[in-house]
Amino acid sequence: MSVFTDLPAALVSALAEQDITEPTPVQAAVLPDALQGYDVLGRARTGSGKTLAFGLPILARLTGRRSRPCHPRALVIVPTRELATQVARSLLPLAKAVDLRLTTVYGGTPYERQTRQLRQRADIVVATPGRLDDLFENGYLFFDDVEMTVLDEADHLCDLGFYPAVDRLVGLTPAGSQRLLLSATLDGDVDTLVRTHLRDPRIHELDPNAGSITTMTHHTLTVGGFRDKVEAVTRLVEANGRTIVFTRTRESATHLAEALTDAGVEAVDLQGNLSQRVRERNLHRFASGAAQVVVATDVAARGIHVDDVGLVVHFDAAGDPKSYLHRSGRTARAGRDGCVVTLTTPKLVQQVVRLQQGAGVEVLHHDLRTAPSTLTAEALAEAGHPGPVRDHDAKRPQGRRGPKPYRGQGRGGRPQRKQYAGGHRSAKKRTAA
Repeated sequence: MSVFTDLPAALVSALAEQDITEPTPVQAAVLPDALQGYDVLGRARTGSGKTLAFGLPILARLTGRRSRPCHPRALVIVPTRELATQVARSLLPLAKAVDLRLTTVYGGTPYERQTRQLRQRADIVVATPGRLDDLFENGYLFFDDVEMTVLDEADHLCDLGFYPAVDRLVGLTPAGSQRLLLSATLDGDVDTLVRTHLRDPRIHELDPNAGSITTMTHHTLTVGGFRDKVEAVTRLVEANGRTIVFTRTRESATHLAEALTDAGVEAVDLQGNLSQRVRERNLHRFASGAAQVVVATDVAARGIHVDDVGLVVHFDAAGDPKSYLHRSGRTARAGRDGCVVTLTTPKLVQQVVRLQQGAGVEVLHHDLRTAPSTLTAEALAEAGHPGPVRDHDAKRPQGRRGPKPYRGQGRGGRPQRKQYAGGHRSAKKRTAA
């Protein structure tokens, strides 16, 4: 018997209208305990159905009663504005079905509009920590009536430095209220939050080894320089469709999106220098299919939750294994297959190998000079080497001594000065993401 049968009939009907009739594994595990009022600690990767796993218990518990103005009865705390929007988009139709009001509060949007919505009654508030704390401090909302608090992507909250604010905000909710924490990892500050704020939680680890995702293949593609990287991304997108590309800096994200668009691949960027309006517009273009590629920095990409992303490209290698897995988790969501490609130069191959070993993933290696002409995930899986491609493994054109130089290399294989759209990279100020 489905756990959905324990939900109010109006919720079951609203789910059926969206063709949701059976729970995902994380929902089947979390819902029974959450519906009975237990605190829940859940570990599951992005794309597993976490939003409904915590959203449905909130809606079931609050149905049939109204909240006081400025006194929400449920809080959902998330790390980014984009994630707040995604959560709201998933829960709003269900909330309307049971006559509950949901409000999002985050920075970069008009303050007055959010305070007005709180005064008009908000049963559920989905918020980022900074704006939530600000509204509380200025007397626009109170936590006295909070019955349920959810920390979604708690590891990301802590990674972004929100631990002190989250610790304080959860501590302001009633001591006996129900709390749910969902995270991809359960160490460090996340563990402290669990021990401080959850009472004898029911624990569900739906993805105990984040590196062992059977529907995801990992590849390393060695290239010569920036121009080769742009060519590689262009060919990968043309062969695989909707793609998320990661860069290390905000500036790089902007320049790469421009370079890809110039190469005939419609691309948008998502990074911290953009206004909230532009970020939302770009994310909508990507989600709707108007843009094939979104080029993002690590922080900005935390809010990207699009199920049918077939390819993730690390244009710049991740900083550590944890970041590699977070980035890669944007594909192979909801049971679909996915492909992850890390671009690197010969000089940095071993550094990338160590990174991937730390992430616990099995990787196939390629060289752009000898890679398949069409870079589909299937072709890469067939053509890959179990170890880095050595220079003498690359095909040598007849009449040449030694391997064919990469594009972007000068005479003798010396790298040319890398260029971005609009000028030399060395003339641009690098901006941290």
